[in-house]
Amino acid sequence: MKDRLYRMIASVFYIGYLPVAPGTIGSLAALLLYYFIYHNAIIMAAAILIVIILGFITTGKVEKIFGEKDPGEIVIDEFSGMLISLYRMPPTMGYVVTGFLLFRFFDIVKPKPIRNLEKLKGSLGIMSDDLIAGVYANIVLQVIYIVNLLFR
Repeated sequence: MKDRLYRMIASVFYIGYLPVAPGTIGSLAALLLYYFIYHNAIIMAAAILIVIILGFITTGKVEKIFGEKDPGEIVIDEFSGMLISLYRMPPTMGYVVTGFLLFRFFDIVKPKPIRNLEKLKGSLGIMSDDLIAGVYANIVLQVIYIVNLLFR
């Protein structure tokens, strides 16, 4: 029973079991939650924190269940990273699409130190690279936002 609960959470309600691009779809799924909570920074921060905690609790256990490092079914890491990338960003199509593309770029290319974090074992290795990819994407988005404000 616990194993099923861990898999459901780590796969974000079984999105990770989809046969095509589960990480990308997991990132897109985060947009649903974002659209309900973006207007309140405290609620969004709390939601991000809860998702991150759930990710750290479940991903290492699910990795052991599957018997492989960072199985593709785990997408709560992408879900978390995507939420981080859009934290405190306006819900315009431009920022959301740019945030999604930036997050996926950093998640796939894995510039340093992201690549090094991925090598860590268990939940720490699964979660931390995507969390930092989300932070990188958010920093770039914040710079874009400030530049847009300055040059309107």
